[in-house]
Parts: sequence; C-alpha cells; structure tokens
Amino acid sequence: MGEANPSVLVIDDDAEFRDSVARLLRTVGLHTRQFSSVPDFLTADPPDGPTCLVLDVRMPGRSGLDLQSELVAANRQVPIIFITAYADVPMTVQAMKGGAIEFLTKPFRDQDLLDAIDAGLARDRTRREREKLVVALRRRLDTLSPRESEVMLHVVAGRLNKQIANDIGIAESTVKVHRTNLMRKMRARSVPELTRMADRLDIKPEQSRTSRS
Repeated sequence: MGEANPSVLVIDDDAEFRDSVARLLRTVGLHTRQFSSVPDFLTADPPDGPTCLVLDVRMPGRSGLDLQSELVAANRQVPIIFITAYADVPMTVQAMKGGAIEFLTKPFRDQDLLDAIDAGLARDRTRREREKLVVALRRRLDTLSPRESEVMLHVVAGRLNKQIANDIGIAESTVKVHRTNLMRKMRARSVPELTRMADRLDIKPEQSRTSRS
C-alpha cells in the first residue's frame, strides 16, 4: 500500500466486546488498538496509516456521539462505525449526519462489520493520499517567484500570453519565460493539469480577472 499498515481503533467500555472484535479482525490480518473510554483514545498517539474507529454510542462519561462532535470540531477526519445495543431514529440520524460510515445494532453479522471497516479504511486511505498530494503541490508552489505566481493566476484564469502581458505590464516574451518556468516547477504538462492543481490548492483564478479592462 506504500504506507503504514491500517489500524482499527475499538472504543468501548465492554472489554469482552473489544476482545471479540480484535479476534475477528485478526482473522483478516487487521491490527487493532483498544480503548475503554473516549479520554483514553484522545490521549493516545494517532496511528501513522489508514484508520477507522469502531465506536460504542453509549459509554460512561463522554459518549461516542460526543467524540464524533469533538473530532468534527477539530477537523480530524476519521471514519467512524457506530455500535450500539439499542438505537433510536434521532441517534442514528445524528451519527450519519456527522459522517459515520455505518450504524450497527447488536447483534450484527461479522461480515457487516468487516464490510463497514473495509469502506472506512478505503475512505481514510483516499483522504491521506489526497492530503499528501496537496502538501507536494504546495511545496512546488512555494518554489515559484512572485512574478511566476502572478502569471500562474492569469494562466489558470484562461488568459493568453498577450493578454497577460497587457494585464501586468510586461513584455509578451517575458510572460512566455515565466510561463515556461512555472509549468516546469509545478510539473504541469498542460494548462488543464495546472488548473486542476490550482483547484486542489484552492487558488482562485478570479483574482487575476480584476485587472482586465
């Protein structure tokens, strides 16, 4: 997978249940970490690889729904599979609106839990890859000179070299040099690819249109 092994974090005050989930996941080669409460989980170091939570809804102290709210507020995007012995509609709706992968009521089939975990790990793997790409793109962006950055804004806005030269008051030949350099530094093979990079970096090409006459 090119990264650290996936982990399933089981948070439940029932030790017997945690052990049973760990045994099930060992049969499919998945590593688990067990926590008896929300505070235990919050004070632990996060795993390095793809992660998902198997989380009990009701626990002494802070509940699973409380933890979900805290993670959302902290922008920690960890896929959650809720487990409960009893559920009502408002509880289920709250969990799913908060982004939960699944809401399973005990007793549930082992395969239902395994399928939910597989979906959760796949989602977290995709998120991590996307974040790694953005970090790499930002490093490339940081290598651009101020003028190259300015030209890039105009390029992704669809401006031609002649228009860019007129917009920022430099020679068209100079625009071509900056454009060639920024495409090389960003490792973009085409303008559409550069535009997709700008989208990932949340760069707004509209900024470059304000100088049009």
